[in-house]
Amino acid sequence: MRRRTFLGALGAAISASGARAQTKAMPVIGYLGASSPAPNVAFIAQLRRGLIEGGYEEGKTVAIEYRWADGHYDRLPALAAELIGRKVDLLITQGGSTPATEALKATRTIPIVFITGGDPVADGLVTNLARPTANATGVTWISGVLVPKRLEFLRELAPAARTFALLSNPEAVETERLIREAQEAARASGIGLHVLTARNDGEIEQAFAAASQAHDGGMMMGVDGFFGGRRKFVASLGAKYSMPVMGGFREYPIDGCLMSYGPSLADTFRQGGLYAAKVLKGARPADLPVQQPTIFELVINQKAAKAIGLTISPSLLARADEVIE
Repeated sequence: MRRRTFLGALGAAISASGARAQTKAMPVIGYLGASSPAPNVAFIAQLRRGLIEGGYEEGKTVAIEYRWADGHYDRLPALAAELIGRKVDLLITQGGSTPATEALKATRTIPIVFITGGDPVADGLVTNLARPTANATGVTWISGVLVPKRLEFLRELAPAARTFALLSNPEAVETERLIREAQEAARASGIGLHVLTARNDGEIEQAFAAASQAHDGGMMMGVDGFFGGRRKFVASLGAKYSMPVMGGFREYPIDGCLMSYGPSLADTFRQGGLYAAKVLKGARPADLPVQQPTIFELVINQKAAKAIGLTISPSLLARADEVIE
């Protein structure tokens, strides 16, 4: 009787131990964003979509801890350290190469999936796009290579203009390289480039005033999250100073700017979610090639053009993938 009691207790203990072994805590993703939540609602929805396609649903099978720098890049190191202190299983960074750079400074062991318009190799995030080799991989559209095309569209928009402006954030990792690439593209096109910088809303308005005074034919926005999170503010300044604004993705004209040329940012976030799911399932970032979009779209906001008294040529409208009336 005692033997049967002992064996029964032992079996119950083994069963309980097995149940505990099979029960795994919900994985946690740390999300490090350069801007703020409101302008990124649609993008986060696409990130969640990618996670769901990869087998994870926020709140059910994965938790996400969000940290936002609100455009203050000096906050990124502390936010990255805070997420690492939470013992997250994975970091997702968004808003250019700067958040990913700070994440890599903070950890070389926790996997990182970045979503950036920067050049991951030139910005030091990976050594090779095909085989990243370290603890970071992700999605990039390398916005610098699109600069010549953006300048081409701006020239067609304002053929009489002799100069165009580039507005960049001096605190972003990719800024120096972006300026150099834009200057080379402008020289090759035989036009002048008016380089302006801004790190807060007041400096953004000062830049628009300076571009207006210089009679620049249009303003090309930098690619980092600081400007992406201020699309509506930038659009209002474009209207105030009658300055055509060229953004890097379609949400710029959707929010009132005149034009954009770039990939579907929503899809890059979905791809980021898919990659995050693969890493959570055990894939190593070093074995996941950095993804790049293959489709780019020109989007024009006719309403914004009419508001500043600008007539867009039929040929340019015909080339647009989307025209917002």
